[in-house]
Amino acid sequence: MQSTSPRTTFTGIDAAYYRVKDLARARAFYVDVVGLTPALEVPGVVCEFTFPGGETFGLFQDPEGSFIEGHGVMLGVSDIKAAVADLMSRGVKFDDDGKIEESPICWMAFARDTEGNKFIVHQHKTA
Repeated sequence: MQSTSPRTTFTGIDAAYYRVKDLARARAFYVDVVGLTPALEVPGVVCEFTFPGGETFGLFQDPEGSFIEGHGVMLGVSDIKAAVADLMSRGVKFDDDGKIEESPICWMAFARDTEGNKFIVHQHKTA
């Protein structure tokens, strides 16, 4: 029998999180090296960064110590070449020496944080 109730409609992604092994070290990387500003912090547990569009990226340290490497968070920039050069000068480690990959809709460069999580520096193409 098929349900007749309305389907859930999602309005967007409110937050994306990475688990980290060491919250203080990961926070320092995203604040001091990448240049993000924390919007919410629960010491020893959570640090969130909220962007002008309302999207939130967070770091979570499991009190029981479990860790799962994360992939796929794309941090948007307006000039990917300048961003990659700047981040590399600050010590951010990129795959393929900061090679920028092009797709039909964007440019991407793949990097890793201090915890081993992969993040993507990302620029949309404009029409």
